[in-house]
Formats: sequence, C-alpha cells, structure tokens
Amino acid sequence: MNDVIVQDRISIGKRLSNDVLGNLKNLFVGKDEVIDLLGVCLVGGENLFILGPPGTAKSALVKELSNRLDGKVFDYLLTRFTEPNEVFGPFDIRKLRDGELVTNTEGMLPEASFIFLDELLNANSAILNSLLMVLNERVFRRGRETRQLPALMVVGASNHLPEDDALAALYDRFLVRVRCDNVPSDQLLEVVDAGWRLDHAKRNDTQTITVEDVRQLQAAVADVDLQPIKNVYVELIHRLRHAGIAVTDRRAVKLQRLVAASAILAGRSFTKVSDLWIMRYIWDVEEQREVLGTIVQNVIDSADAGPDDHPRARSEDDPDPDILARNLSLIQEQLQQPELSEVDRVYLQDRLGVLSGKCQWVRNEQQRDYLQTIVNAAWTALGVDP
Repeated sequence: MNDVIVQDRISIGKRLSNDVLGNLKNLFVGKDEVIDLLGVCLVGGENLFILGPPGTAKSALVKELSNRLDGKVFDYLLTRFTEPNEVFGPFDIRKLRDGELVTNTEGMLPEASFIFLDELLNANSAILNSLLMVLNERVFRRGRETRQLPALMVVGASNHLPEDDALAALYDRFLVRVRCDNVPSDQLLEVVDAGWRLDHAKRNDTQTITVEDVRQLQAAVADVDLQPIKNVYVELIHRLRHAGIAVTDRRAVKLQRLVAASAILAGRSFTKVSDLWIMRYIWDVEEQREVLGTIVQNVIDSADAGPDDHPRARSEDDPDPDILARNLSLIQEQLQQPELSEVDRVYLQDRLGVLSGKCQWVRNEQQRDYLQTIVNAAWTALGVDP
C-alpha cells in the first residue's frame, strides 16, 4: 500500500487515541479501561458488551464518544415489551396504502453510526432475530426489505448475564466484554469534580474526527501486519482452551481485527505481543476474568516492552502514569484555590501521600521522574518538605 496512505491512517489513529479517547478519559474518571475498549472496538468494527449497574456512565460514555465523531447515535433502553417499531421504525403509512411494506427508519437504529442498547438482555423474541442480523452482519431485514447498515459499532449493556439460550446467542455476538462499576471511594472527589465540569462544559461544533476517518481506520485494519504475533496468538488460543475458556474458531478469527486495531491506535502498522491485551476481555462468565488476566499477562510479559505498546498492555497491577498525572493535576488545581480550609489541606496531603507512593512503582524512568517533580512541587505548595 502507498506509504502516504499508511501514514495518513496512522495519523488519524493517533488523533482518535489522543484527542478523542484521551479527552474522554479526562472527563470520565476511572473509566479508562472501558474507553480503551470502546476505541479498539470502534476501529475494529466489532461489538462491545458492558456489564454493570445503572448509573455508572455507560450511556454517557457512548453519547460523548459519538458527539466527538459527528455521527448519529441511537440509544434505547430495552424492556421485555419493546416492539420492533420502537427500535427499527414504523411502517411508512404512505407506502403501506400502495401495498408496500417499507420501514420509516428516520431517527431509528438503521440510520445510526453508533448504537447503544441498554439492558440488552431484556430483548424479546419479537426483535431478537432482527438484532442478531444487525450485530452479526450489519444488515436490517424485515419481510422482503433488506438494508445494509452504516453502524460503525454496537454497544450493549446489562446488569446481568444471559440466563437462557436465546439471549446467550445475542450475548455471543459481542466479541469482548468489560465490567463498568462505580469508581473506588478514593476517586469519588475526582468523579464529582469531573461530573461538574462535564455538565457545565461549553459545547462547540468543532469535531475532532469524522465518521469517514473512522471508516478509513476500519479499512486499514486489513493492512496491519499480523505475522509478528501469529505463532504467539495461536499458542495463546491453545492455552486458553486448555484452561477451559471456550474460544471458537470464529471468535479466534474475528479477534485478530481487534489485535490489529490495538496496533493502529498505538501508531503502528504491525502487531506486537503487547496488542494481545484485548484477550483479557473475551470472558463468558465473570469467574473467567482472573484466569484470563493471568494467562494473557504472562504472555505479554514474556516479550520486551516498548514505548509504542498500547497503554492497556501493562499489568493491571502496575500504576498507570496517565491516571497518576491527571490526579496530580487535580491536586495542583485545588492547591491554587485562594482559600483552602484545614480539612481540605489534610485531605490533599493524605491523597498526595498515596499518589506519591504509587509513582515509585512506575516502570518507565522518565515518566517516574516527571511525576515525582509534580509531587515535590505539590508538597512544597502544602508547606511540607518533600
């Protein structure tokens, strides 16, 4: 492929990673894992299932992502009584008079670039087959009517896993799964601050990346060189199957798209072992998460780490330098307030002590030194000798 086209696509991938996903991470505290998976599934053109209780920002994340990609979003809360008209649109009355069964899809799922189906596993038999077609083939079929859909990705969410075979088939169409919970209590202050900023942020019409840009990235997936990790990937599939985790041949083939998408978002046209981090998220039941995490991380750690690794490849036990930097920036902002109460000062001192300890475990020396500089400046602002 022309080198100019390759570089253009890599440039788009970096913009998506830095300007879109990075911006979302600043707005949604403690949601980096979900945001990274949204990005990879968007580039890979695959579906993401989010498991978690209401009120954990699942819908808000998808809406904010679509706002930054200038696409139409279809967001719907499914119930056991949801009818096809509510999701796909009613029949066009004018054409029905002429004996034609044509769906009026304006503003409905068939016209959306981004689809979010909340409480997905409430889907009933009336819409189940149509949803399976949407998820599997990006096709809407109703009677004699068949349409190709413009959907870039579909996100489904639920607070429980499927309990019968029909819904299990729907769940299976989501290639990767992730939990989305309330953030830990020590991040609650950051969540409150970030939520306030999000509610009062000034909106503008400037879009960071277009739907057409995303389509270019999806097309670029086929050109990513998978050869560097092929043997390791196949061996990992064998190990997962041996551990009792069902990875069908179909899923093994499709997952390669997400491995390639990870490379694109990391600014590469070739894969590395570190791109296999997405394999942590192919669990069917939650009990598999720990086993998956351990096996996949062992494989990743067996290869040399590099600066162009996807950030999600690092061990989940390692502190994330980007998160630490954002948390330290929040402390700096609070320290600049003209009147800081003694209670706030004690809280910030305790919080800074926790973050300072985490900074010592950052593996990259340059990042560790940079973070330590911010920590020292904050201690000085608090009147404490670092």
